[in-house]
Amino acid sequence: MNPIGTINPLSTSPLTQMEPISPAQMPGTTALSGGPNAVPTDSFGALLDNLVGGVVAKQNAAAAQTQQVLLGSSGQLHQSVIAMQESGVAFSLMVEVRNKLVESYQELMRMQV
Repeated sequence: MNPIGTINPLSTSPLTQMEPISPAQMPGTTALSGGPNAVPTDSFGALLDNLVGGVVAKQNAAAAQTQQVLLGSSGQLHQSVIAMQESGVAFSLMVEVRNKLVESYQELMRMQV
């Protein structure tokens, strides 16, 4: 007696009979896309500008907190260290995004049309 039974690879399973669904029908995509007919309002360049602007803002805030600690006007050394770590992580993320964009561009340039 075979506990698993027989497996027929040619049989049609319920998974192969499923109909594809559109991204608009997928649960949880309306928050990301704004709905099925949403038009993006920001360009890709504006998105990158916002990313770089956020990193610069974090670096400036961390530098200001560090300067306050060094001058003795603030005794919150831990907040300064946390801000510096946050700005370092944000900068690392920005560099990795840039690397992926450059890699994608190079891959597109290598494609034959």
